[in-house]
Amino acid sequence: MEEQERINAEVIAVYPDKVKVIVDSLEDFQIAGESLKVGSYLRISDNDNAVLIAIIENFSIEVNDKGERKHLIQAFPLGIIKDNKFIRGGDSIAIPPKKVEPAREEEIKKIYEQSIDPKEVFTFASLSANHNIRIPVNGNKFFNKHIAVIGSTGSGKSHTLATIIQKAISEKSGEFALNNSHVVIFDIHSEYKSAFPDANFIGIDNLNLPYWLLNSEELEEILLDTGERDNYNQSSVFRKLVTENKKKHNPTLTKVFYDTPLYFDIKEIQSALYNLKEETKNSKSSNRFMINDGSYVCIDSSTSVDSGILLTDEQKIKKYFEGEFSFYPTKNQNITKGEYADGTLDKFFIRFQEKINQDRLNFLFSTESKSKSFEDTLKTLMGYIDGKSSNVTIIDLSGVPFEVLSITVSLISRILFEYGYFYKRLRNSKNPAEKVNNDIPLLLVYEEAHKYVPNSELAKYRSSKNSIERIAKEGRKYGVTLLLASQRPSEISETIFSQCNNFIAMRLTNPNDQGYVKKLLPDTLGSLIDKMPSLKAGEALLIGESIILPSIVQIDECKLPPSSNDIPYWELWKDEWKHLDINELKKEWYK
Repeated sequence: MEEQERINAEVIAVYPDKVKVIVDSLEDFQIAGESLKVGSYLRISDNDNAVLIAIIENFSIEVNDKGERKHLIQAFPLGIIKDNKFIRGGDSIAIPPKKVEPAREEEIKKIYEQSIDPKEVFTFASLSANHNIRIPVNGNKFFNKHIAVIGSTGSGKSHTLATIIQKAISEKSGEFALNNSHVVIFDIHSEYKSAFPDANFIGIDNLNLPYWLLNSEELEEILLDTGERDNYNQSSVFRKLVTENKKKHNPTLTKVFYDTPLYFDIKEIQSALYNLKEETKNSKSSNRFMINDGSYVCIDSSTSVDSGILLTDEQKIKKYFEGEFSFYPTKNQNITKGEYADGTLDKFFIRFQEKINQDRLNFLFSTESKSKSFEDTLKTLMGYIDGKSSNVTIIDLSGVPFEVLSITVSLISRILFEYGYFYKRLRNSKNPAEKVNNDIPLLLVYEEAHKYVPNSELAKYRSSKNSIERIAKEGRKYGVTLLLASQRPSEISETIFSQCNNFIAMRLTNPNDQGYVKKLLPDTLGSLIDKMPSLKAGEALLIGESIILPSIVQIDECKLPPSSNDIPYWELWKDEWKHLDINELKKEWYK
């Protein structure tokens, strides 16, 4: 009897962020059938019938002068079970605690299961230390806050992302074909088509984004050379031409500005730029432009004062939209160069012409892209395809030229953010008492986010950073949230990363990334965060408002994996020499 009541383990020190326990025999301390290891849970009882739950952080062995060995366990306090309810925080335990033992499986399950209303439960992982214990998150708090999935190459980011989305689109509250989930994946490495075979797939072959939806920053980033000395003149001329062309093609609208997302004809802008750089004027009448259209004869000494076409500035621009004109050359003091015929626009025109006629940018400037309506663009991006609606839209960016990758991401992100903004306005106008801002919420998934929202001030990333930072700061109010996935979190814009409320931190080996993540995650994690470099593939530290406890979890395997598996080099290298058809490869390369 005395042997049974002997204390095998007792608390020897209590700190605000840790508890030290001494154990006589680990074999006696363990509960049959349950292994004891770093990450296992302890239950520590006190005199008030409250139980402190703590997670084991490390073991050590202490040997006294007599050669007797005792085991020291250091644990991080997570919270108190009192009146059959779990409460975060471990500072209310009475001292000294009476009893220490491993927490039972049923007890741990109860902590997680009781923390979330059943109708809000979303589960995609189990406890790493015990796979029998499923780890639910609050689905509302998980998806209506921004999410970050971080981890080094090979840690399982792509599979984690696929698992989360596959489970989200399969959850239903009734009998229907599609649930109301809407996910847009920016797929930079063409990985996710195999994971979502029924997705609305948009690749470079069927991507059509109307250039006229680009805002001023995006347009100028593509078409203007920001390093040129005459950039200010180029920008000023371009802004004026675009604004006037929008007015021309939208005559019924009274408020038309440079940034207004309205149709304009890029070819007409090209014609106007050509005419501005080539124009000549009657030296005696600066508003008479010497267009050689055969309507009059221009002769040497007898050139009259009224030679040339008399046009106001507004009339001139409208005239120049009609096509590329031939001008009389400068002659003595009768015909002089126009305002921009001094070479100011020459390089700009060449760059402009080359860009809008470049085959690689057909998805922006082709006739098909130009004629695509705003309605069709939004329907395509959100999966509202006639006859084939889909929960998931995959935008395959692998074929998008790198110099316009940032702008492409920026345009799509901005359109989808503004969808949320204007849809909220529409709902409020119909019902001012409406409490749900958006009943068709949207998740935007940015794979390899550091590629287009880096922590950089370079001009080429400015537009995408502005668009995505705006979503990070304001999107939640309009039902548009982010999921950022990256192997280099230290290279992501801190403005964006710091807005994330839920983190799935997988194995991270780069010290800079580890330090950056530690800086942004809660201080209350103790040494749990130090396990990041040693996590196995598929293991993750799950933290955030959606989960009752920071937990090390094993992510479920996805039903259909993305095409991101490691290449079996050694097996392939041992195979027979394989023939490579270079000509066939070249055709694909040059598409």
